[in-house]
Amino acid sequence: MQRITGKERDETSIELKSAEDSQTTDENNGHGIYLSDRGSSLPGHTETDKLQRNRDTVFFRDGVRRIDFVLSYVEDKDEKKPERRREFEANLEKAGLELETEDRRDSDDGRTYFLKIHAPWEVLATYADVLKIKVPFKLSDVPHAQDVPLGWLSQPFRLPEKIMRPQPDYFTTAFDKGKTDFFLINDKDSLFPPSTRNRIVFYILARCPYQKEDRQEKYKKGIKRLLSNGTYTAAFPLHDSRYWKGATNQECESERYNLYKNWARFLCFYKEQPLNLIRKYYGEKIGIYFAWLGFYTEMLFFAAVMGVICFAYGLLSYDDNISSKEICDPSIGGSIVMCPLCDKKCSFWKLNSTCLSSWQSHLFDNEGTVFFAIFMGIWVTLFLEFWKRRQARLEYEWDLVDFEEQQQQLQMRPEFEMKCTRKRMNPITKESEPYLPMSSKLARFCISGTTVLFWMSLIVACIIGVIAYRLAVFAAFASIMKDSPTRNIQLVGNLITPQLATSVTASCINFVIIMILNFFYERVAVWITDMEIPKTHLEYENKLTMKMFLFQFVNYYSSCFYVAFFKGKFVGHPGNYTYMFGKASRLRNEECDPGGCLIELTTQLVIVMVGKQLWGNIQEALLPLMRNWWGSRKGRHQPENQYSRWEQDNDLLNFTQLGLFYEYLEMVVQFGFITLFVASFPLAPLLALCNNILEIRVDAWKFTTQFRRPVASKARNIGAWQEILNVVAILSVVTNAFIVAFTSDMIPRLVYLYSTHNEEELTMRGYVNNSLSVYSIAQIPLDSMPEDGDSPSWYSNSSITTCRYRDYRYPPGHQKQYNHTMQFWHILAAKMAFIIIMEHVVFVVKFFVAWMIPDVPSGVKARIKRERYLIQEYLHNYEVEKLKLQLCLSNFPVPASASHTCNATSTANTTMTNMDACSEPCTEVLCPLDTDEMTAECPSPSPSLPGWNSALESRDMAGDATA
Repeated sequence: MQRITGKERDETSIELKSAEDSQTTDENNGHGIYLSDRGSSLPGHTETDKLQRNRDTVFFRDGVRRIDFVLSYVEDKDEKKPERRREFEANLEKAGLELETEDRRDSDDGRTYFLKIHAPWEVLATYADVLKIKVPFKLSDVPHAQDVPLGWLSQPFRLPEKIMRPQPDYFTTAFDKGKTDFFLINDKDSLFPPSTRNRIVFYILARCPYQKEDRQEKYKKGIKRLLSNGTYTAAFPLHDSRYWKGATNQECESERYNLYKNWARFLCFYKEQPLNLIRKYYGEKIGIYFAWLGFYTEMLFFAAVMGVICFAYGLLSYDDNISSKEICDPSIGGSIVMCPLCDKKCSFWKLNSTCLSSWQSHLFDNEGTVFFAIFMGIWVTLFLEFWKRRQARLEYEWDLVDFEEQQQQLQMRPEFEMKCTRKRMNPITKESEPYLPMSSKLARFCISGTTVLFWMSLIVACIIGVIAYRLAVFAAFASIMKDSPTRNIQLVGNLITPQLATSVTASCINFVIIMILNFFYERVAVWITDMEIPKTHLEYENKLTMKMFLFQFVNYYSSCFYVAFFKGKFVGHPGNYTYMFGKASRLRNEECDPGGCLIELTTQLVIVMVGKQLWGNIQEALLPLMRNWWGSRKGRHQPENQYSRWEQDNDLLNFTQLGLFYEYLEMVVQFGFITLFVASFPLAPLLALCNNILEIRVDAWKFTTQFRRPVASKARNIGAWQEILNVVAILSVVTNAFIVAFTSDMIPRLVYLYSTHNEEELTMRGYVNNSLSVYSIAQIPLDSMPEDGDSPSWYSNSSITTCRYRDYRYPPGHQKQYNHTMQFWHILAAKMAFIIIMEHVVFVVKFFVAWMIPDVPSGVKARIKRERYLIQEYLHNYEVEKLKLQLCLSNFPVPASASHTCNATSTANTTMTNMDACSEPCTEVLCPLDTDEMTAECPSPSPSLPGWNSALESRDMAGDATA
């Protein structure tokens, strides 16, 4: 006999008869109810009914039992697979799950079987107790936030209340199967939402063996292994409806449709996110991700506004840029002859040829750069601190407080249990548990660390290759463009220079290398993490997160670090240049443009950051759409009510366990771009803001329409990503201080402005000439001199005897010729002082802000304390009243005709005869001894006590039975 949990806490028993006797039709919900005998050779299989029925449903054929999970498989020539399925499904039935099979002839491809799984109340209650799932015991009495003044201004951005709060607020505590009457259970079918139900079923599937009881093969366990060896082709919970319209059955929530309508459409980009509905449908782990992404996007708005202001300052101060005017002036910049930038192929050139790049550099290299760098150092602290507060509020509202401590053991990975054969006593629980020996753990760690170092070294080798490309190709571009053939190109002809062509092509090549290395390393990282055999899911994700981020950090940021901190810093000077692989290689180290390397860092940052975001959006949107369109091509031609819910979801893409990991990784890499190098490009937060507005809706659309419903899982925070963000935030202060000091020309200009000139008025006139040193052309080695015929027409050996280069060195003929001047050391000291001062100021402000802002809001602390107090109070009162009831029942003998009814209320069969044992003596008998006028009445406790009404009902039933 199979039991179906019904409404109003009653249990309705349905005895399975023959298919002809039990076949009915539910006219209200449109489901044909078909209960048939198990005629299949596999346990849990039923005959497929040939009559037409609505197959776009989330219920069994009886229209009552809900489908909590679906397994699909295809028969092939492997004889072992049917045996595995038979044993696995038999063990699932022993665990209490109910199964129903859809024949392959009813599938759209005619090959796939679908095994539908339902978890009855007894199974749900048992595992809810094991997993410590929290359920409500009292309606929350904490009022919602009051309306703020001018709240109507935010009304266009808000969603309906039923979408934002799909269910009332309750005080909750861990479920206890032995105290079901303590909790607020109006309907056992709806007590656990579908996300919790599929989580419980997956917990069973992941640990269920597919072997007979007399066998003890440790590896033959779990649905993951059955999926990997092809026994089953897919395992997934069902969406509750189609995404573009609600379910026809009123018992279905149609939450998927509500999410698509109010969240996943791009036209809702300005609306708030329905986080509670996301959490209810997908689980806490996915809900936390979207909460973090939404909060990150909100905070980016303030950084983007400040970045636009700093960029606008650069535009408005365009005409006040005296240095660029001097470079562009034919009488100043046109009269300054610069030394060749490379050997042989590069000729002498005039400074005014860099007029345009100097103007472009001023847009980002100005006084606002320093202010914006300091602002971003404080902004990142505010972002992290306010996120902790938001996260703490979500932890309480989503019942995640103390989750990690309670669930650590329960989240042990099945792979760890299977692969670790040795066991030892847990000193805390005093139970035997599997463990990995230290020798094996150390060996696996060494292999893993060596692999990560090898791939990071490979990235460095690729970066060196790109640098060598820059050095070699620059000479080629300089030779090709010496007669300026590109200047004939309309509009952009004057923009194309050897420096720009080299920078753009090298950045594009570097981006392609980044994508290729990412593709291979992602698979290597998963392999070596699996090899380490982490114990828990949390440990697995943390290990993989650290490996992937270390690799991504080197992969994405190494080229930017080179341009920011190495290019132009180790060049030497004419006659004594520094070469990359020695002088024989002829690859002379790159020099910065007279306007500085900051504009090239900006170019590198824009290409890598924007290219990554565009490629990521293409991957996330177009590829799933095309794959799902192709996969569902057969099912689309069926009548709408015959294209079953399980086939629709089977045609969607599978959302893997690491799917959310890559979403976090994408955003954290972006976070590094807008913090580590933001001093070079104030518009980076604006680009990130625009991308994230699109990213939220693309991810929402992808989850809602393109992916199968993922198994719900819990997470109280964003995990290891929080620590990574903290490290990036601290490192960003250092990198931005060094960018302002060494990459930009801010410090040399300030030193010149306040200490070098002798005029009373502060002015930048003469700075360009002051920043360039002089070298005698006659002393340039022949190996470095331009080839004959490569010199421009205006160059004459007789009239031009010196050339200029970017450095602070004594001129020829000086006692210390070509050595650094005192001004060079003054500027270096000023740079180091600026770095120290900026870092200390920002760090002091950061730590002060972090200290001032508590991680947990006071209101949340009060609510947590109140909930714990209520749990203790209600449990105490519940146990006291239950004990009173037991003592009163046990004081009198019970007639045989009513004993079973009285025992339904009493959980102890004591035979106490002393009435004084009760805390409040019973005045009359609870269960009547006979049919006389004696009544059963004990002192009534407070009617608000949870579960007391059900006890009174049971008492009344006992009296009726005796009568």
